[in-house]
Amino acid sequence: MRIAYFDCIAGISGDMALAALLDAGADLGLVRGRLAALPVEPFDLSVAEVDVSGIRALRVSVKAGSAGVIRTYASIRSMLDAADLPEDARRIAQRIFRRLAEAEARVHRKEVDLVTFHEVGAVDSIVDIVGTSLALTSLGVERVFASAVPTGLGMTRTEHGAMPIPAPAVVELLRGAPLYSRGVPVELVTPTGAAILSALVEGYGELPRIRIDSVGYGAGTHRLDFPDVLRVLVGETEGAAGGARPAPPETEEVVLETNVDDLSPELAAYAVERLLAAGAQDAWVTPIVMKKGRPAVTISVLCSPERADALARVLFRETGTLGVRAVPVSKRALERTELRVETRHGRVGVKVGFLEGRPVVVAPEYEDCARLAREAGVPARELYEEAARLARERLGEA
Repeated sequence: MRIAYFDCIAGISGDMALAALLDAGADLGLVRGRLAALPVEPFDLSVAEVDVSGIRALRVSVKAGSAGVIRTYASIRSMLDAADLPEDARRIAQRIFRRLAEAEARVHRKEVDLVTFHEVGAVDSIVDIVGTSLALTSLGVERVFASAVPTGLGMTRTEHGAMPIPAPAVVELLRGAPLYSRGVPVELVTPTGAAILSALVEGYGELPRIRIDSVGYGAGTHRLDFPDVLRVLVGETEGAAGGARPAPPETEEVVLETNVDDLSPELAAYAVERLLAAGAQDAWVTPIVMKKGRPAVTISVLCSPERADALARVLFRETGTLGVRAVPVSKRALERTELRVETRHGRVGVKVGFLEGRPVVVAPEYEDCARLAREAGVPARELYEEAARLARERLGEA
């Protein structure tokens, strides 16, 4: 299992997260290419190597003109839906923005869909979040953990006036996470950085058992008495070396379900889309027959117990149902990793599932195959078969 550990030495911001992942080996060309296709105002992404208290790090900065655009959560969600992004990266970005919207809704006592982003809706924040999502998928990261998070203390100035540190949205996003001030009167955690942690991190604490493949340092912009960096360690969980992966342990999850007989197929599909964006592990629709022979559907959601309440709210909002049932279930899943293979027409991501250390599932990414097939004017099936063959050859050599 490939994991990333966010060591929040000096907190976290969106640009620090993106810089650290790029420094850890994420494909800068891929990230730049996908970001350039976003339907936003023109921007310039610069990546520079810097020295921070004797540590070599990368600093990312985004320069964009002031277009005066104030984006709502709904507009950002639509933009991500339409963007040319790998599905995994799109899902991560949607999840991060969803967490931000939920936090802002609680702070300002608004409905989630009515939340308006200011600083977070700016081009630089969008680039940081989507770039971080692309970098994580480029590195093949499947699970994320983090250290305790230093926030700083005091006051900071925003578009809304003076705000306490940590900001109200940061506090909402990091509920349950171990926080401390580190005694410095500086904002060490931005809402964007907090949303990345909130959406991705499964657990906080000491470094887990890991065989480190790469490490990256993302530089901040403060002058502190300690290195203003975020460190990201990427590697395999111990015992998974050489591709010999043990069978995964059983995990306890929750299945949420509701029956509806007045929802159009288009709205049912949209509900599934929103559930996945809000952090569902899976969501699906099953046709059923209800009392008096009425055709209907069951919408089902697989999620962690921690996400059950939030996802139940999505079901209520998107389906108009009067009730949602929850059933605890046990889940086993294959250990997974992602390879990237170079076909005749371009690079394709390939998901690989392992059972008792042996690859039993080799699945090229449909979106990559479809995009390259359209560009090259060849059948997607040919690209799919070539990518699968190349991946199996690489696995056979390992």
